[in-house]
Amino acid sequence: MKEPAVYILASGRRGTLYTGVTSNLPNRVWEHKHKVRLGFTAKYRIDRLVWFEMHETMETAIRREKQIKDWRRLWKVELVEASNPDWRDLSDTLA
Repeated sequence: MKEPAVYILASGRRGTLYTGVTSNLPNRVWEHKHKVRLGFTAKYRIDRLVWFEMHETMETAIRREKQIKDWRRLWKVELVEASNPDWRDLSDTLA
C-alpha cells in the first residue's frame, strides 16, 4: 500500500537540507541512511529526518514537494522548527 509523503532531511541542526517525496517513507529514509543511492544526500551526509507530511495521493504530495522546494531556506527552517525545534531525527517514529 502506498503512503505518499513529503519529507525534509538535514545533515544536522540547521545544516544542509534536502526535500523529497516518496510513497514509502520508512523505506526511503532507510535508503538515505544506508546511502543506497549515491548523490546529493550521500555526498553531504544528509540522513536525519527532521520533518514529514503524509498525503492522500502522490499528486498532492508531489505538488507540495515542488512548493516547498521553491521556498527560501529560511521558510524551510521555520517549517521544521515549528514541529521539531530540536531537529530530532524522526525516523524512529516511523512504523
